[in-house]
Amino acid sequence: MKKIEAYIRHEAFEPIRTELLDKGFPSLSIIEAKGSGRQKGIVERYRGSTLTVNVRPKIKLEVVIEDKDKDIVVEVILRHARTGEVGDGKIFVLPVEEAIRIRTGEDGQSVLQLHEESEIPT
Repeated sequence: MKKIEAYIRHEAFEPIRTELLDKGFPSLSIIEAKGSGRQKGIVERYRGSTLTVNVRPKIKLEVVIEDKDKDIVVEVILRHARTGEVGDGKIFVLPVEEAIRIRTGEDGQSVLQLHEESEIPT
């Protein structure tokens, strides 16, 4: 299993989420993040004062997938997040040793599978 962590611009999130859902990857987590990198700060003017903002808002997207699906998910993120400008973000691919579903105690790759219709509460 692999965990993909991607730091992306806010405007890239919805197209990525939609395409991942369409491709069968509905489970993901997002975290509002701020950070700095090569983009550095931006200078803003507010009421006559100059303010340098050194950290930029990003979204951290996390998804755990089977090894065979890594290239699909990375390609979706790249397709929607890449503008060619400094500040597009980063993608990290990490190994996942184990996954356990808390509700049932199941472990392994079955944890990554979609729920059966009978398992979903109505």
